[in-house]
Amino acid sequence: MKPAVLGMAALIAATTALSAAEVEPGKVVFAEDGSVATSLTGVPGDPAAGRKAIGSKKIGNCVACHQITEMSDVPFHGEIGPSLDGVGERYTEAQIRGIVTDAKHTFADTIMPSFYKVDGFIRPGKRYTGKAADETFGPLLEAQQIEDVVSYLVTLK
Repeated sequence: MKPAVLGMAALIAATTALSAAEVEPGKVVFAEDGSVATSLTGVPGDPAAGRKAIGSKKIGNCVACHQITEMSDVPFHGEIGPSLDGVGERYTEAQIRGIVTDAKHTFADTIMPSFYKVDGFIRPGKRYTGKAADETFGPLLEAQQIEDVVSYLVTLK
């Protein structure tokens, strides 16, 4: 019984340490060029989870605007945004993190959503539901999802 209690205590301590390292929306530090040098979580991203977020209509839905040849298994790629083929060669990891977090810091006139922002909106809505924001309003992606998306995008060489 004691090992189970100690294991649970270690898990709680690790979870607390991870959440303490997470950067909250609104506290992200952007460089002059819009890049974000520091991970939002301190935990490496998972490229497979990032790929899933990019292709999912309920998570990131990046393919609604962007084309990615590697994701030919995901239907209905958009043509509004630039192709993401080779994005890992065009931008650094820090630049990609900044663009995914809040692209307006890099491209002032972009129509790309700010995926890790919770204030400064004119008419905020509740994620992709079409419903108005309520007390549970949060960013489109969580901090770890941003890191996952970044880790996938840097692989697109």
